[in-house]
Amino acid sequence: MSQVFILVDHTHGKVAHPVGELATFARRIGDVSALVLGGDLAVLTTQLSDLGISEIISISGINFDKYSAGASAQAIAQLVTDRSPAALLITSTARGKEIAARVAVRTNSGIITDAIDIDAALVATQSIFGGSTTVHSKVGHGTPIITLRSNSVEIESSATTPTLTEVKVVESDFDASRLGDKVVSVTEAISGGRPELTEASIIVSGGRGTNGDFAPVEALADVLGAAVGASRAATDAGWYPHSHQVGQTGKTVSPSLYVACGISGAIQHRAGMQTSKVIVAINKDPDAPIFDLADLGIVGDLFAVLPQATAEIQLKKA
Repeated sequence: MSQVFILVDHTHGKVAHPVGELATFARRIGDVSALVLGGDLAVLTTQLSDLGISEIISISGINFDKYSAGASAQAIAQLVTDRSPAALLITSTARGKEIAARVAVRTNSGIITDAIDIDAALVATQSIFGGSTTVHSKVGHGTPIITLRSNSVEIESSATTPTLTEVKVVESDFDASRLGDKVVSVTEAISGGRPELTEASIIVSGGRGTNGDFAPVEALADVLGAAVGASRAATDAGWYPHSHQVGQTGKTVSPSLYVACGISGAIQHRAGMQTSKVIVAINKDPDAPIFDLADLGIVGDLFAVLPQATAEIQLKKA
C-alpha cells in the first residue's frame, strides 16, 4: 500500500485531538506514518497506538521548540524528498499551514489548505466563499500536501503496534536563513474548564444580541460540556476575548453542534462555522441570515430561550 505521512501536533507530550482525524483520513489512502518532532516518544507512542498508525518516525537531533516553523519544515521536506509518500496531511492551524506551505515550496509540490474531506484518490473537498461553494480539487504536481480542518470527520479507532523509525538530523546541516525565528520565551495560554474552541464537538456562541451579557451563553455551554464562541461584533465590542472569535478573521470550527445565540449570520461569521454538522440559531429577528443556514431556528429572545433550554437539559441529565 501507499505510504501517507501525517504530522503529529503535540504540546507537553499530549497528542492533540485532530491527529486522530488525520489518521482516519490517511487510512483511506494507505499505510500511515506519523511524523513526530521531539517530545517524550514513549508517551506519544502510547497515545498513538489506537489510531491505526503503521509507523512512527521520530525526528530528533534539534530542538524544534527553539525555532518557528522553518526548522520543522526543513526536516519534514527532507523526509518527503527521501521517501516520496503518497501525501502529507497536516491539521489546518496557523502553524500547520505555515509548515505545509514551506514544505510545498521546498519539495516543489502542490498544496491544498482548509480541506474538509479527502478520498482514497486524493481528491480534497473545500468549502469556500462563506460556504456558498464546494470545491473538489487534486494536486497535480509533486507530493500532495493537504491541510485539513479539525472536526471534519469522526475518529475511527484501530489498535496497532507501530514500528519505530528514528531519524537524526544535524542542526548545522540546516539552511540557517530558513530555520525561522528563534523562540526566546513562551507564555502558555490560560486554560479554563471548557474545551478548546477548535477541538470542541459542541460550541455555543454569542453575538450582538447578548448586549455584552454572556452569562446565559456560558450556562448553556457548561451544561452541554461545550466551548464558548463569539461573533466579531461581540469581540470587537470587548464583550468577549478575541481568542474566542469564530469567523473568517477568527477561528474556523466544524463541531457536531453549533448553537448561535443572538448572531445575525454575517458572511464572515458563516465562513468560520458553516461546516458544522448541526446548526441551531436563536434570534429575535425572523429575517436574520443565520436562519438560512440553520437546521433548527428559534425566533425569540435568547435571554428567555437559553435559561429554559439550560434548565431542561439539567433535568434530563439529573
